[in-house]
Amino acid sequence: MPAPPAGLRETKKQETRQLISDHATRLFIDQGFEQTTIAEIAAAARVAKKTVTNYFPRKEDLALDHQEQFAASLARAVDARLPGESALAALRRAFADSVASQDPVAGFSGQEFARMIADSPTLSTCVRGLHDQRAHHLAQALAEATGAQPDDITVRTVAELLGTVHRTLFQRIQELTLAGHPNDRIAQTITAEAAHVFGLLEPALSDYATA
Repeated sequence: MPAPPAGLRETKKQETRQLISDHATRLFIDQGFEQTTIAEIAAAARVAKKTVTNYFPRKEDLALDHQEQFAASLARAVDARLPGESALAALRRAFADSVASQDPVAGFSGQEFARMIADSPTLSTCVRGLHDQRAHHLAQALAEATGAQPDDITVRTVAELLGTVHRTLFQRIQELTLAGHPNDRIAQTITAEAAHVFGLLEPALSDYATA
């Protein structure tokens, strides 16, 4: 029997990956991340354990399925800044867009998912590491934008400031989610709060890394 076309194989892989991810998320929410085993996930998805680990090398990868997108998000916003737009303005605009679309990567994950993260020491540690990675990638993007070295003290300081603002806003969205606020209300609250915290940085960074 001939092998299926490449496009069909890729579609099948994506479907299998999504199936495993969906079952894993359901079990993590129902049982807790720490209590759920790879064997249970494999059984629920009706695949072999090795299939699960082939798609998701670490158990955390099953719960946090958008890690690369999250870690690169701030750097990409800087890279995509408009002519005459500073890094701060680009990040501010990108954050406003993510709030308007209630993007899960910005923190709009839903109460059950937010509770799963909060209740798991492993996942909470992993999320903190992702915030650190995001600031590191941002520093690289700022260095390229300004022609500085990645270890330049100004680049590192600006990246940490901007990364901390985004970390704080992410945590705020999660807190409001856990408190049971609907996404529309969270978006309204966080829009006002983001305007305030980004405004605090305007005097120092309004012209920094302008395209």
